[in-house]
Formats: sequence, C-alpha cells, structure tokens
Amino acid sequence: MGLMSVLCVKTEMKAKKDVFHDVFINKPHHVSTMCPLHVQGCELLEGDFGTDSHGHNIGNKSSLFSCKADGEKKISKQVIETVDHEKKVLTLKEFEGDLVDKYDNWKITLHIETKGEIDLICWTMEYERPNENVPELINLLNFIVGMAKAIDDHHVKMN
Repeated sequence: MGLMSVLCVKTEMKAKKDVFHDVFINKPHHVSTMCPLHVQGCELLEGDFGTDSHGHNIGNKSSLFSCKADGEKKISKQVIETVDHEKKVLTLKEFEGDLVDKYDNWKITLHIETKGEIDLICWTMEYERPNENVPELINLLNFIVGMAKAIDDHHVKMN
C-alpha cells in the first residue's frame, strides 16, 4: 500500500453553477474548444455523450482526454465513478494513462459549493504515491485550476 494523498482546491466561478457539472457529464468533448491550451481532445471510449429528456446522463461510461501538461503531451482514460445530479457532484477515476502509470487509485471529485453569493468550484484529488520519492501532484492541481478558469471564462464570454 502506498502513501495516501488528498489535494483540494476551491476557486470562485463567474458562470452559472450548473456549467461545470453539465460540461463534464454531458459535453466533455467540448472541453478542448473551451480550453485548447489545456486539453487538445476528448474521445468517447464507451457509452454516449448527452442526457435523456429528464436531464440525466445517458451513459458516458469512459472517455480519453489528451492534454499538454508541463510542456508534455499526456493522456488520461477516465470513467465516471459516481454522479449526484441533485448535489452537482461528479467523481472521475483514471483507469489508464500517465497518472496511473506512476500513482495508484487516482480519482478526482468535482462539486459546486455556495458561500453566500459566491459559487466555488471544488476539486478534490485522491491518489496513492508508491513511496516518498514520488512527488505530490501540485502541478496537476494547478493545471486543473487553469483549465477550470478557462472553461469559466469561456462561458462568461458566451453570456
């Protein structure tokens, strides 16, 4: 068993609070157009993008994201592990890619928190490092914050 790590960040968002939940549940293939400096592509591996007439996910089981982090091309094959449409919570787990080549049990949870009049996008990353010589994923957390800000800016400009 490795060394368990949990990294969290909360960032104020200007777009409507449903935006991030909708993007990552129903339109992950649009992420590359919203933040092309971060994500260069998203390919559906299994299931379907979109929702049914009740607004529920119709089966996006797994996706392949290609991105550029720290100047290098990276891939991440992820599966939706849990979704709570009411609470706007989503957990993605990487099952193949650059992270799980080095870290065990990597997953990230996205949820929206409201503090007074401010909506915060909250990211919680959980993973295991095999030993103390393997670094924490601080750079990845910074990458995710940059990606989230780009998605937020994209939606603010549209409205």
